[in-house]
Amino acid sequence: MSQSTVWDPDVYAQNARFVSALGEPALGMLNPQPKERILDLGCGDGALSEKVKSSGCTLYAVDASFAQIKAAKKRDLQVFVMDGQQLAFRQIFDAVFTNAALHWMKQPEKVAAGVWRVLRPAGRFVGEFGGKGNVLKIRAALYAALRRRGIDAGPLDPWYCPSPGEYSALLRRCGFAVDYIELMPRPTELPGDILNWLQIFAQPFTRG
Repeated sequence: MSQSTVWDPDVYAQNARFVSALGEPALGMLNPQPKERILDLGCGDGALSEKVKSSGCTLYAVDASFAQIKAAKKRDLQVFVMDGQQLAFRQIFDAVFTNAALHWMKQPEKVAAGVWRVLRPAGRFVGEFGGKGNVLKIRAALYAALRRRGIDAGPLDPWYCPSPGEYSALLRRCGFAVDYIELMPRPTELPGDILNWLQIFAQPFTRG
């Protein structure tokens, strides 16, 4: 995840629990099996990791945020502080799962290549993240607000939101066969004021 964002697990749980809740359908595609070894890439506080583990698989979870990893460890998970753009495993996983994390990683080629390296032959990569058009109105407003202050928002923008075609091409370059990929519009009602969302997710912009 973006190193320019500081994650508070308690604030996240209070105002952003919808992130893990909306990611649960991806678990059906993952279909974790007992005895499989699975990596959760960008696990956050481990809310979804816990559900993956309940299948009986051996789960490892990584995140770049020490605070989130500390929270995930309280769920009795095997966790590691690790940048998803620098995965340090080699061909040991049957599957890699990720939810709402890849759009925080601005070097997607390194992420995809790393996932390819950590998977065993015929392993699978399943997940969900923000695609093209994600939070477009909010993003445009943030760019405009900074522009009025003489600040270029481009270098501050922490998000990578590709189209299905762009991401499919990237995966294929790394060696993957893409069985299914889709951009799904998903209007989401926030549990509180937009200010809470901005304080959690838009820190690089608001610091600017």
